[in-house]
Amino acid sequence: MKRKTDNFSKFFNRKRTSAVKEEIRQEKKLVKKERREAVDRHFEEKRNKRAIAPSTALHDKKSIVTQNTGDAILQNNGTTIPLNKYVAHAGVSSRRAAASMVKEGKVTVNGIVITDPGTKVLYSDTVKVNGKKVTVSNHFVYILLNKPKDFLTTTTDPQGRKTVQQLISKATVERVYPIGRLDRNTSGVLLFTNDGDLAQKLSHPKNEMKKVYHVGLDKPLTKQHFEKIMGGIELEDGLAKVDEMAYADPKDKTQIGLEIHSGKNRIVRRIFAALGYDVKSLDRVLYAGLTKKNVQRGNWRFLTEKEIRALKYLKS
Repeated sequence: MKRKTDNFSKFFNRKRTSAVKEEIRQEKKLVKKERREAVDRHFEEKRNKRAIAPSTALHDKKSIVTQNTGDAILQNNGTTIPLNKYVAHAGVSSRRAAASMVKEGKVTVNGIVITDPGTKVLYSDTVKVNGKKVTVSNHFVYILLNKPKDFLTTTTDPQGRKTVQQLISKATVERVYPIGRLDRNTSGVLLFTNDGDLAQKLSHPKNEMKKVYHVGLDKPLTKQHFEKIMGGIELEDGLAKVDEMAYADPKDKTQIGLEIHSGKNRIVRRIFAALGYDVKSLDRVLYAGLTKKNVQRGNWRFLTEKEIRALKYLKS
């Protein structure tokens, strides 16, 4: 359920009682559906384990290996998964980045270099990325961080600068990675997970997930520029449009509330820079329906089951 957030009530309308009841009914339906699917998966996995020996992938007589490229096409009857999806679920990277790794020849399956991201592999296969074995986790983790400034949105930094990974290092033993990016000087909601499917859904540009920012400018935003931004700003990579915008404080027109769906790099900063404004502070207060309420800057929390279900069924 959307909650009212300070200075951004414009974007969080209260629901009627009937809407709340309908939401509860739909949530119960989802729970029942998930329970049925979990039971089906359980029995399907048991059948697959009985049907297939664990070491047949890429060595089975039914497997076809193309000698000139090293690509493999697995035709086993067991449960398979695309290689890039396997690497993503192992917590190495997003699925898109995993596909690039595969194409670059950085991934091997049972000792064979594979260059086709869509190659089907078994969960029992030995998959290595840059020579290091990776495995798919059976335990998905979902973490919300209230990112502070001066932290890089990356897992490691060769220059030894502070990274968001350091802030959640004690949260889990699973390898989780951030969904999307917040630049070094941007704070606010940042999600982490080892669920490759969800990461792909939320970060893919075509899904255009809703984001709300609190922007602090170096000077008051004029009415003329306000209207120009709402009409769309032409940038070097195309037209940039916002969905909603308002003065967060009527007495201080340097403080702006802005809702946007675009996933382009540094899009908010570039919109204001095109009109001669310098963004002094940028805070993401909402991402994909999640806010940082009750999470202090630099702290994190696990998502609730309700929030996880909402994300998985969330439409752009």
